[in-house]
Amino acid sequence: MKKLLSWFEIPASDFDRAVKFYQNVTETDLQVVGCEGDMMACFPDDGVNVSGAVISSPGYKPSPDGVIISFFSETDLNNFLGRVETNGGKTIIPKTKIQAENRGYFAVFMDTEGNRLGVYSES
Repeated sequence: MKKLLSWFEIPASDFDRAVKFYQNVTETDLQVVGCEGDMMACFPDDGVNVSGAVISSPGYKPSPDGVIISFFSETDLNNFLGRVETNGGKTIIPKTKIQAENRGYFAVFMDTEGNRLGVYSES
């Protein structure tokens, strides 16, 4: 199996607010597309890494419970968490060292829609 995960979707109740949040926090442009009344803002797809989208659709409800999707940050997690807070999100678990040797750091945050997500960094 070359790639275990292939796609993720982050539910949004206020699509425009959520798109702005994720573009600012990840410092990435998202491609907005409509599909039969649903709206999606897709993260870049390089054909290698897992990609996904912010989605607004009936039946998709933001939630602080359930699976946690984690982003990767190439810089210090505190920079990423600063952008979360600046853009209306909230840090739930601050930058925390993973106790296993050389495993890096993680943090958990709440987005503007009420979803709980993670972020990981090697430093």
